[in-house]
Amino acid sequence: MADTSSLLTQIAFDIETTGFEITDEVTAIGFMLPLGARIFCQTAGREDVDNIDVEAAVRSESSKHTVVSLHTTETDLIRAVDAFCRDRLKDEDVVLVAYNGESWSGGFDLPFLRTRLSRIGEPWPFVDVAYTDLLPIVEKQFNTTAADAEQNTLAHAYRALVDGDDSEIDPFVDSDEAVRAFEEGNFTDLCLHNLADICRTAAIGTVAESYCSRSDFTLKSLSPTRGDRL
Repeated sequence: MADTSSLLTQIAFDIETTGFEITDEVTAIGFMLPLGARIFCQTAGREDVDNIDVEAAVRSESSKHTVVSLHTTETDLIRAVDAFCRDRLKDEDVVLVAYNGESWSGGFDLPFLRTRLSRIGEPWPFVDVAYTDLLPIVEKQFNTTAADAEQNTLAHAYRALVDGDDSEIDPFVDSDEAVRAFEEGNFTDLCLHNLADICRTAAIGTVAESYCSRSDFTLKSLSPTRGDRL
C-alpha cells in the first residue's frame, strides 16, 4: 500500500476479551476518534445493566468525550461495530492504528478478531480501511529502555514517550483484571480500561507522527481478499 501515513487521520483501536483461546469472546472494542471515544461492550446476556449509568460513570472519570453502548451478546457487539465501521471508517483518509495489534504474543487484536468472526459467521468490518501497527515503530525508532520495566508493553511505552494522565483512568494493573470485571458484571471498569488503552495508543501514535518519517510507518489494507460483503 502506498505510504500516505502523514495524510491520514489516525484512529486508535483496541479490544478486550475473556481470554486467549479460540472459544473465548470479545467483551469490548474501542475506537479513539478525533472528537472522542466510541466504546462497544457486551454484557454476556445481562439485560438489567443501564447503558446511561455506565456511560455516565465512564465520562465522570475522563475528560475525553466518550460514547458507550452496551450489547447483550458478542454477536450484537460485533454487528454494532460493523455498522460503525461502515459509517465512520470508510473514509480513505483514515488509518486504523493499534499497539501490537497483529502479533499473537502480547497484543493480538486482529488475529483474535478474525478467528472470532470466522467462528460466529460474521463479516469482517474493516473493508477499505488502512492499518498500521505502532509497536514496530516504538521498538525501532525510540529508546524505551528503563530498569525493571517490560519494554514492549503499551503502558510502559506510554510512560516512556508521553508520560501523560491517560493511565490514571485505568482501574486495572494488568489485563487479567479486565476478565474478572467482565465476569462480575463490572462494565464501567471494563470500559474505562478499554478507554485508557485507546487513549494511550492514540497518544503514542501522535508522538510517532511528530518524530518519525513517513517511511517508518508500514501501512496495509485490511480489506479481505474476497470482497463480497453486501
